[in-house]
Amino acid sequence: MKVLNKQSTSVNGKSRKNLFSPPPHKEELPVQRIDPEYKRLRLQVFMGIFIGYAGYYLVRKNFSMVMPDLIAQGFSKADLGFALSGVSIAYGLSKFLMGSLSDRSNARIFLSVGLLLSALTTILMGVATWATSSILIMFALLFLNGWFQGMGWPPCGRVMVHWFSTKERGTKMSIWNVAHNIGGGLVGPLTIAAVAIFGTWQSKFYFPGMIAVGVAAIVYLLVRDTPQSCGLPAIEKYRNDYPKDYSEQHEQELTARQIFFNFVFNNRVLWYIAFANAFVYLVRYGILDWAPTYLEEAKGFSVKETGWAYFAYEYAGIPGTLLCGWISDKVFKGRRAPATIIYMALVLVAVLVYWKNPAGNLWIDNLALVAIGFLIYGPVMLIGVQALDLVPKKAAGTAAGLTGLFGYLGGALFANIAMGFIVDAWGWDGGFSMLVAACLLAIGFSALTWKREKQYLNVQ
Repeated sequence: MKVLNKQSTSVNGKSRKNLFSPPPHKEELPVQRIDPEYKRLRLQVFMGIFIGYAGYYLVRKNFSMVMPDLIAQGFSKADLGFALSGVSIAYGLSKFLMGSLSDRSNARIFLSVGLLLSALTTILMGVATWATSSILIMFALLFLNGWFQGMGWPPCGRVMVHWFSTKERGTKMSIWNVAHNIGGGLVGPLTIAAVAIFGTWQSKFYFPGMIAVGVAAIVYLLVRDTPQSCGLPAIEKYRNDYPKDYSEQHEQELTARQIFFNFVFNNRVLWYIAFANAFVYLVRYGILDWAPTYLEEAKGFSVKETGWAYFAYEYAGIPGTLLCGWISDKVFKGRRAPATIIYMALVLVAVLVYWKNPAGNLWIDNLALVAIGFLIYGPVMLIGVQALDLVPKKAAGTAAGLTGLFGYLGGALFANIAMGFIVDAWGWDGGFSMLVAACLLAIGFSALTWKREKQYLNVQ
């Protein structure tokens, strides 16, 4: 098959090639082969990014499972909390910075290498005795793992925008987003299996890490970077689904400067959804991370009842996310803002019920928590999709990385720090007042994108 361009990355006539360089476009296949090949590869690459992203979650939260063992070794909760913060700090920064790099990289290699490095870091924490000997070492290794974790979402976004068109992307990404619930849910059973097989608490690190190494190999076998690198036309041409102002230039690789200054930093709508994402994440983690403490202190739940409520919150997000993606595609014709606003308005109602329901009504509290879990993950997913929709395909990772940066550094970290401070100073009423304000601000910033999104998608 004839290669149309010699170098896999050619920007403004300047060629360069490295490990991560995108593969070259190939001569287009005969017409009769395009449809069957497109259908086969779309399913294949989707399975690749689904399995791959679930694999990232096998080696993201392992430290939480080991914390009781480390406390038994003499470490304090405060020290371990500091070490654990390394993941969130690094992940927020990496998702943005590595997202920019992923826009100029082969998604197949980028996704596989990131997972492999994260897995090896996790294995190291289990097999090297010095790796858990001090808080600073643990913080450094968890920061490193968080940085490699930031290599997961952006290449999946690159695959999504190249293989799935705008008006189907909400549904497809909602299905793909379930991977993090599945991967995260498997950590518990894997931890139990690790201790049963190896008999040591360190195996909680290295056993999931070994499985993740295998998953990285599967990702490399399944994922392909772009349709054009497989001899296929652009997805917009294949599905006859063109966003406004689309041109052949959208298929050309861009420099980091072009991505940042032409499509990200001066994109006011992208900044609106980045701020919206910070407040969505504040609600998400303000509820999730503080649920066990709130339910026991304020509502009188037992440890067992709290555990099941926490489980229900996470897994209720699966059907809620799928429905949210479907609504944005089918009801709102590819627009994300209306579905996000509806979901966040309903989150606001559920938060108020969760807050104001008197102690003792366990079923109402559980239903409110399930409702929040069902609803909150839809906007989390859709804001990422909206970021992909608002920029050319070659800037997808950077755009999603910007929203992720705000979500994790502006929302997740703030949810832990500010919620604890406010609850200490003004009680749970103060904490929930902050969450209600966050819901309203998320709705407000999403509403600012309403008109611009309609114009971009050519929707009446």
